[in-house]
Amino acid sequence: MSNVAIVILNWNGEKLLREFLPKVIETSKDYQIIVADNGSVDSSVELLKRNFSSVRLIELGANYGFAGGYNRALKQVEADYYVLLNSDIAPKNGWVEPIITLMESDQSIACCQPKLLSYCQPDTFEYAGGAGGYIDYLGYPFCRGRIFSCLEKDTGQYDSMKEIFWATGAALFVRANLFHTMGGLDEDFFAHQEEIDLCWRFKNAGYKIYCQPQSVCYHVGGASLNKTSPLKTFLNFRNNLFLLYKNLPDQSRNKILFVRFFLDIIASLTFALQGKGGEFCAVYKAYKDFWCKRSKMRAKRGPILNFNIKEVYPHSIVFAYHFSARKKFSSLEI
Repeated sequence: MSNVAIVILNWNGEKLLREFLPKVIETSKDYQIIVADNGSVDSSVELLKRNFSSVRLIELGANYGFAGGYNRALKQVEADYYVLLNSDIAPKNGWVEPIITLMESDQSIACCQPKLLSYCQPDTFEYAGGAGGYIDYLGYPFCRGRIFSCLEKDTGQYDSMKEIFWATGAALFVRANLFHTMGGLDEDFFAHQEEIDLCWRFKNAGYKIYCQPQSVCYHVGGASLNKTSPLKTFLNFRNNLFLLYKNLPDQSRNKILFVRFFLDIIASLTFALQGKGGEFCAVYKAYKDFWCKRSKMRAKRGPILNFNIKEVYPHSIVFAYHFSARKKFSSLEI
């Protein structure tokens, strides 16, 4: 049996650990379960020591964000496979085995995810991952089961095992050796879209990413940052620019960034017209920070061995959604 380590990164999540960790323990009895604490100032650590002595605790001592926290924690974990699991996830029984079986059958699969459903609406796909992540040619991410804020009901329409572009960081299975070989998560992202960056780097190197819907998890979502948080807006816009700049081929990078600049101006003006001053400023700050760190991102660009990634939607998902009324993944012909 492969050695699997389920690693939950915690930051001030006492309530979530109390509610969800028992379900992880119940459904994962054959595997290591580890909580890495990202410098919490609540009673998370005390709760773990008092009520969950079977769970290994790694105390990081400071908040290094999602990327930095996991990088530091996973350096201390010996396993064949890591499962990066959010603290607000309730796995369904038998969730680990289908994915490990799939990954064992094909050594070129670097990452995999389960089907992710909403904890509050269990018949609906969850925003953070659905049944596998995709991206359009301009860098906008979406999922089987979720395009922008339109969430589909799960009727089994995406129950096929399928190669995807990115796997959700809410429940990310990754080969341990490849994680370290690839340099782990990019800590300049801090939080949001760092899993897309990791998967894109794997794709560029010729590896595969999969969704295995026989594995199911239920996700609350938004536990760390509210969807309307200006900080979340800043991270999403800035990190998406990092993502494009690092991973696009030289011949298309500048053209795509030029188009994105104008689309992001429209987005920022929309925020302003809606009276969302914090989000409007967040877009400006995102571009400022991207520009300041552009040379650093340039140094991180790696070789691209795979120029024809079929899981990239070759059209604009913004146009398809808003002007062609394509609200469901099945209408995109990917």
